[in-house]
Amino acid sequence: MEVLKIATAGSVDDGKSTLIGRLLYDTQSLTSDKIEAIDKSSRKKGLDYLDFSLATDGLVAEREQGITIDVAHIYFSTKKKSYIIADTPGHVEYTRNMVTGASTSQASIILIDARKGVIEQTYRHFFINNLLRVKEVVVAINKMDLVNYSEEVFNEIVADFRKLQEESDFKEQKLTFIPVSALWGENIAEKSTAMPWYNGDTVLEHLEDIKAEDFQETSQARFAVQTVIRPKTDEHHDFRGYAGKITGNSLKVGDEVTVLPSLTTSTIKEIFFFDEKFQEAPAGSSVTITLNDDINVARGNTLVKSSEVPKESKRLNATICWMDGKALVPGSKYVLQHNTNGVMAKIDKIEGQVSTDFGGISEASSLQLNEIGQVSIKLSKSIFADNFEKNKANGRFILVDTQTNTTSGVGFIK
Repeated sequence: MEVLKIATAGSVDDGKSTLIGRLLYDTQSLTSDKIEAIDKSSRKKGLDYLDFSLATDGLVAEREQGITIDVAHIYFSTKKKSYIIADTPGHVEYTRNMVTGASTSQASIILIDARKGVIEQTYRHFFINNLLRVKEVVVAINKMDLVNYSEEVFNEIVADFRKLQEESDFKEQKLTFIPVSALWGENIAEKSTAMPWYNGDTVLEHLEDIKAEDFQETSQARFAVQTVIRPKTDEHHDFRGYAGKITGNSLKVGDEVTVLPSLTTSTIKEIFFFDEKFQEAPAGSSVTITLNDDINVARGNTLVKSSEVPKESKRLNATICWMDGKALVPGSKYVLQHNTNGVMAKIDKIEGQVSTDFGGISEASSLQLNEIGQVSIKLSKSIFADNFEKNKANGRFILVDTQTNTTSGVGFIK
């Protein structure tokens, strides 16, 4: 079944968790004991309705404060599709969590409180979706019941958001505006009778209509080797295969490939998915590949088509979201993990801090927790990387602190 990965974003009390809980409820994805627990907790809080935010807030602090702190991944299915929703916190101090949740998402839902309209946090949420090149964004204008389901209020917010969109350099992004009341289920899974002026799809209808091919990268094929398969059994005594995931584009039997970083070449002999053979495997496939030549290939290597070898470089310019309590400063050293390949890296220069309200770049001597900046990095040895905008999988990396083994930052190559 087709799987759609979705990130959510919104300010405090905009209703992200309630919207997700309502989606789970309306698609019969909540068990009876979960509904009973929500009902009991809602009554204990003195509410005369089901508080669906309790369906997703897993941490005690989240339930007590009524806010989302950590990224929660929620799974549910309909007859058409399976969904993985990253319920991410919207506070500025949790920018790293928003980036984490959106980094693997194909679509995003940005919530706006109809009473507040477009605010500073909205700029940040939209900026992150632009930074991560999320193609499909649903702008759910929530709590329409608190503004008397006003079409005028909805249109004003849409106009304000369109002005914000003009600041974006990601022109392929598609925006869909939906007026909703997550609390009462208006335009979540069922069309609202309180807003007859809205003729578009509900949130669920829109998500159901999104197709996986809409997110397929039309870039160059990359195959990062995860492990070498050597069964050494009587049946497969001489078998040597390379397991990993294809990104960017398809690979097929007979393709001439180059192994990076050694630059040795061969051709694809076989493509396996478990015990089945295929002539071609599309991007997104986790497969095992064998080659016609007995050459040295190991974990950390990458197979690419020989006509599509990426640029080799020992210096990177990248946009980094800093995730560590210890500030990023010039001269500091980290392991740069690029796909399955890890190299030592030194921060050469911080070009500046990026404003998440589309305000441009300002001078900075360091990057603090949750800040985003432009950084120049020197590497101990060359890597073969792509521009993030052209190939997401081969254009991103993480920085790992060698002393604490902490993932300190995530980077996007320019």
